[in-house]
Amino acid sequence: MKSKFKRLLALATGLATMATVNAQNIPAFRAGERVAFLGNSITDGGHYHSYIWLYYMTRFPGMRITCYNVGVGGDNVKQMHDRFENEVVAKSPTIMTLTWGMNDSGYFEWFGKDADHYAVWAVDSAKARYGRLDKDLKRHPEIKKIFILGSPYDATTKSNKQNYYPGKIAAFQQLIDFQKNTAQTNGWSYVDFDHPMMGINKQWQTKDSLFSLTPNDRIHPDNDGHMVMAYLFLKAQGFAGKPVANFSVNASSGKVIKAENCTISKVATTNNGVRFDYLAGALPYPLDTVPRGPFQRKTQAEGMRYVPFMQEFNKELLTIKGLKPGNYKLLMDGQDVNVWNEKQLDAGVNLAEQVYTPEYQQALAVMHLNEERWTIENKARGYSFVEYNVLKPKGLLYADNKAAMDVVENEAKTNPFVRGNRDTYIKGQYKAVRDGWQHEQDALIDAVYAANQPKVHRVELVRMP
Repeated sequence: MKSKFKRLLALATGLATMATVNAQNIPAFRAGERVAFLGNSITDGGHYHSYIWLYYMTRFPGMRITCYNVGVGGDNVKQMHDRFENEVVAKSPTIMTLTWGMNDSGYFEWFGKDADHYAVWAVDSAKARYGRLDKDLKRHPEIKKIFILGSPYDATTKSNKQNYYPGKIAAFQQLIDFQKNTAQTNGWSYVDFDHPMMGINKQWQTKDSLFSLTPNDRIHPDNDGHMVMAYLFLKAQGFAGKPVANFSVNASSGKVIKAENCTISKVATTNNGVRFDYLAGALPYPLDTVPRGPFQRKTQAEGMRYVPFMQEFNKELLTIKGLKPGNYKLLMDGQDVNVWNEKQLDAGVNLAEQVYTPEYQQALAVMHLNEERWTIENKARGYSFVEYNVLKPKGLLYADNKAAMDVVENEAKTNPFVRGNRDTYIKGQYKAVRDGWQHEQDALIDAVYAANQPKVHRVELVRMP
């Protein structure tokens, strides 16, 4: 009993910390917005932006927006400045997010004899490098800015002994503070991923010292961590407490009691239950149960263990009053969904937890279309990685000729990151291929906004013998 109380207390403490830290607000996206997510490898190969977009795809099916992954693996803030015009401004975004600091705060340098000197130099030089990008941002007042105080470097987990860099956590925290102060000074929005995620890490490490939202290398969140990031972003946008739908019907009188973000019609009482037509204004948020992306071992759905996403963001609440005592089978479009008793239905059940409702299955199709889009977009990010990390230092940015290919082939012999993107560059060096990648993404986005339109479903509650 005491251990259960401690677990509940720890969870409550963790959630209270997140609520306090994440009290800031950032603008919700509006119809037609074009959102560029600028960052390093955590953005490049990560899913948080895709999970955020999936929320908009399912919750606002009639409101089309476009999101762009503009991350490049290994980038520090100077490199983000170097590609700002070509990779951000060229996309004509109405909003951009910015996250940096992980690569700016160093790695193996912390093992050197002059680590104390490096501690000062790393922070000061990173701030100076940011100054160039700051000028770029101010030259484009038409783009709304959202600073993301980045996902944490986990210095406390016992899961990875190889990637512990003494001093890095302190330097990174100084850069996080600098980013927050900069956003406030400039009147720009910001959202904090760092402190809430560190709070989750520390909370769960009291039970399991190997736990981490960045389990592979202390740096890169797994899919569950990216879902936590999406939760924090959407919470800061003010979506907590807004249901997919919330509807209530009185089975004895046949009257509609409530219909929030939905339409209930053709209500008919029966000898053993009630039936009606249901049209929601949104789809439930689907959760992937398969690890996606290179080196990922966790799933998006596992993120539900660490944040109250289902309670705050994914409620499709069905309430049936006036039922006779007994167990009732819910059918939607003639298909079995689940069985509840009259007390459970009187209190309300969350249909978003039922994966075999027709609307959840429809949402899964949207999710898979979005994943296909993410996979193709990720190819384009691999191409940009080679261009900016390999070819630009050689004066061959966008040369895409024999000299560029020779450099890539040579670098691939010793650099595993270049080797991993070699095939992508071989294809992406041709503009026709890159255009093809974009056409594929555009077609998938069109398919998303065709597949995400809610449909009328026949709902039946039938009392079981």
